[in-house]
Amino acid sequence: MEFGTGALKITPAHDINDYEIGDKHNLETIDILNDDGTLSENAILYVGKDRFEVRKIIAQDLKKENYLVKVEEYKNKVGFSERTDAVIEPKLSMQWFLKMEELSKPALKHVMNDDIKFHPPKFKNTYRHWMENIKDWCLSRQLWWGHRIPAWYDTDNQVYVGESEAQIRRAHGLPDTLTLTQDEDVLDTWFSSALWTFSTLGWPQENPDLNSFHPASVLVTGFDIIFFWVARMIMMSLEFMDEVPFHTVYVHGLVRDGEGQKMSKSKGNVLDPIDLIDGIELDALVAKRTANLMQPQLAEKIEKATRKQFPDGIPGYGTDALRYTFYSLASTGRDIKFDIGRMEGYRNFCNKIWNAARYVLSHTEGHDLTAKRGTLSLADRWIRSRLQSTLQAVEGALAAYRFDLAAQALYDFVWNEFCDWYLELSKPVLWDEAGQPLQLLGTRQTLAEVLEQALRMLHPFMPFVTEEIWQSVSPLTDTTGDSIMLAPWPTPEPEHTDLDAEEEIEWMKGIIVAIRTIRSEANIPPATMLNVTVAKTNEQDRERLQRNATFLQRLSKSTRITPIEDHESEAASLMALFGELEVRVPMAGLVDVAAELARLDKEIARVEAERVRLDGKLTNAKFTERAPADIVTAERQKLAQADASLNVLRQQRLQIEELRSG
Repeated sequence: MEFGTGALKITPAHDINDYEIGDKHNLETIDILNDDGTLSENAILYVGKDRFEVRKIIAQDLKKENYLVKVEEYKNKVGFSERTDAVIEPKLSMQWFLKMEELSKPALKHVMNDDIKFHPPKFKNTYRHWMENIKDWCLSRQLWWGHRIPAWYDTDNQVYVGESEAQIRRAHGLPDTLTLTQDEDVLDTWFSSALWTFSTLGWPQENPDLNSFHPASVLVTGFDIIFFWVARMIMMSLEFMDEVPFHTVYVHGLVRDGEGQKMSKSKGNVLDPIDLIDGIELDALVAKRTANLMQPQLAEKIEKATRKQFPDGIPGYGTDALRYTFYSLASTGRDIKFDIGRMEGYRNFCNKIWNAARYVLSHTEGHDLTAKRGTLSLADRWIRSRLQSTLQAVEGALAAYRFDLAAQALYDFVWNEFCDWYLELSKPVLWDEAGQPLQLLGTRQTLAEVLEQALRMLHPFMPFVTEEIWQSVSPLTDTTGDSIMLAPWPTPEPEHTDLDAEEEIEWMKGIIVAIRTIRSEANIPPATMLNVTVAKTNEQDRERLQRNATFLQRLSKSTRITPIEDHESEAASLMALFGELEVRVPMAGLVDVAAELARLDKEIARVEAERVRLDGKLTNAKFTERAPADIVTAERQKLAQADASLNVLRQQRLQIEELRSG
């Protein structure tokens, strides 16, 4: 309200909002500009002068007549052409429109009836809102490329619409001597794009491609063009093909930069996928981002930002890492905040798969793995069971269009379970020269078969590295085919689901992680062999320790792991909890006592603070009465765990004090 004079100008010929106001109130439309930007006769004053020149003259003339009160500087939103950097001047003109009311009705009905489904479903309402408030579509564009408007004019400015000039002459009986001139405008790009589902398949001629591939199954698109493209494809397909163009619309988010800004040329934050794949030097990247920019200040700003963001250029991460990064970020309908740092992690994932394949091939090539079946170890049964769970999780995620969850499930299985754990668990069997031949065969078969099926699941996400490895692995499993692209999706094998094996391996992992935690926190060198005891064991724990002694000792680098009774006295030890079990390592000669006391004091303080927080939460009647029961139960379990941890830590500290005083 503080701006300007309070007077409202209305220029229906030069402002879209003013045009609507003028149309509503039957105001006269006065166009004062010629097509070249000079003032027309309608302007009365300054006729024939350029609009930029006139703006300066007006100010001078107002001042001369003493009508000019003051001049203020303020920012104005002016549109500029992205190609020529010329100011875009709003101007009323004659255009071609398409009436939308009748076209939109069936297009809305088929979506509301779920003949076409949106994923996520919330975009169904976005579509409905657009279609219920649709307006006639301005089709003509003043561009040099595109589908030409199919309209011709004669010398009397009569208009004829048809497929071609020849067809128009035949239809209207026009003589060859009559000059016809085609409209110079082209169709809106979205109009041409709206014909995509059938025009690319040979329409309007009947042919096998059109019959086989229309309608399509799934359209993948961004939410910002649901109306511009999706709705118009549906309308055109129903009009010309009398059927929907597809049955499912998967809506992904927009790709934004690491700071959440939309990528655009004017901001200079656009990343070319080819540069991410192949890499690009800094100077070349700067030149690419600032090329064809008409504004020197903008080019300078973009160059400065680029040199700050990529001081060493872009190293190149490969196609598979780029693809996997985007899959991992593709949660339905949400914008993707693209962080180039994530690509390094997925490049490492590709390397991890490659190195795992080398390990598998080094232990399986040259061996006949298909003549008979081997005996499966506990680790073999576990990884095969985990493969089945992963296959189920991936299939469920893909069916729900949750590509991010599918990518995460595969990543967790391949990196954490197959590479980090199973390959290590396979070594005691593979390296035991006096071992059982059938068990050795079973482990080799498991290595090859699990890797081969994992590659087939990974293939849609990272096609190149999986194809290369599969060519070497598939002959070992008797999987035939010229390419992994032609191999079938893995088939579920419920007989390999083994929950007992999964439970026992998780128990083993817990013991090993506890020992590794002790080693890490006490800075015990990796090569130092440890004597480990486990307290508070039950009969099942003792049986598992005995049954899996070889695996446990090798993976934790321990000379022995012995269960002890709770009442047995033992030298001062480092301790870690795994469930109710206490994993202990005698500390004599292994640790710096002062450093260990300082570490324990810090950890005790942290757990005490967490205990106070949990206790305060659980003594708050508002929380316990209003929160869901499972949440309250989970918080009580955390409090019990904190109490147990404090008990162990204080006991451990007391032992170290005794060790120091003794």
